[in-house]
Amino acid sequence: MTTPTPRPFNFSAGPAALPEEVLQTAAAEMLDWHGSGMSVMEMSHRGAEFISIYEKAERDLRRLLAVPQNYRILFMQGGGIGENAIVPLNLSRAGVVDFVLTGSWSQKSQKEAGKYATSRVAASAEASGFTEIPNPASWQIDRDAAYLHICSNETIHGIEYQQLPDLKALGADIPLVIDCSSHIASRSIDWSRVGLAFAGAQKNLGPSGLTIVIVREDLVGHALAICPSAFNYELVAKNQSMYNTPPTWGIYVAGLVFDWVLRQQEGDLTGLAAIEARNIRKAAKLYAYLDGSGFYRNTVAPTARSRMNVPFFLADESRNADFLTGAKARGLLQLKGHKSVGGMRASIYNAMPEAGVDALIDYLREFEKSAA
Repeated sequence: MTTPTPRPFNFSAGPAALPEEVLQTAAAEMLDWHGSGMSVMEMSHRGAEFISIYEKAERDLRRLLAVPQNYRILFMQGGGIGENAIVPLNLSRAGVVDFVLTGSWSQKSQKEAGKYATSRVAASAEASGFTEIPNPASWQIDRDAAYLHICSNETIHGIEYQQLPDLKALGADIPLVIDCSSHIASRSIDWSRVGLAFAGAQKNLGPSGLTIVIVREDLVGHALAICPSAFNYELVAKNQSMYNTPPTWGIYVAGLVFDWVLRQQEGDLTGLAAIEARNIRKAAKLYAYLDGSGFYRNTVAPTARSRMNVPFFLADESRNADFLTGAKARGLLQLKGHKSVGGMRASIYNAMPEAGVDALIDYLREFEKSAA
């Protein structure tokens, strides 16, 4: 009997690796979901079979993220870039919206919102090359703004808020909107500080094509007249995310991921707490090696470093191609940095096992020795 070849470790920033167990379940159920005679991709989204999938996914996500009952969970389409328009169409009331710029994604969000509202920059880390988060005490917030938007984890620049800002403590009693696409379900969310959270599923929750929006009920029902009906949060909520045909396959796979996260264990910890402890340990290992090396460097301020996306640079960037070729030969895939910043990037989402981080560190050490 032959031993199966281990799967490579996929460090893609998104679409990203899924838990192997989830992929195996989806494969086993591909042709026949639970004896229904149908694939999930063939089901009516209004049929009893899919409704049961949807209801379990929503229930599990609410439990996983401890979402309060006065928040609606919406399963939508359009991705994070789509939400850059959909949020102001629903929440801005054509007034002022504020942004804190910490990288490429918050920049995109601020620019897009300007089509539907007066889009202001309350603070920016651009002068630092997006290597830090501006001190909240320095933010110039418009107290009459409809909301303030942050990207709580910048996938490209490797920036993460270790604590969400308390806008009330800053003297601004306005909703906080967070784009948490690349670290959703990797850590807990303080809902007392959040009015709306959105996330594309393809980085940490499932396949591309599904977008999750979690919105406080009092923020629903204020869409601009020009808002497309399919993107009106009130209509989507009233129709249990089925005003139009939802991304059924994406919801199904995300539901499998929710279930997988809820079943994780780490010592006495379970579920999200277990995942967060594991993510802290994985990131600490990788950053410790990079910081101790004279050959690699990470330029992000330690207090703002992402646990999910770790960009780094080789001291001799003429060896970038050799580094990537060697990594691929060792089953370490998609480590090339984003084209806008260059270098390398290791995305170590929930589905990345600690063994993958260990294998990457072993290769980093080996490549550094070969370059000496």
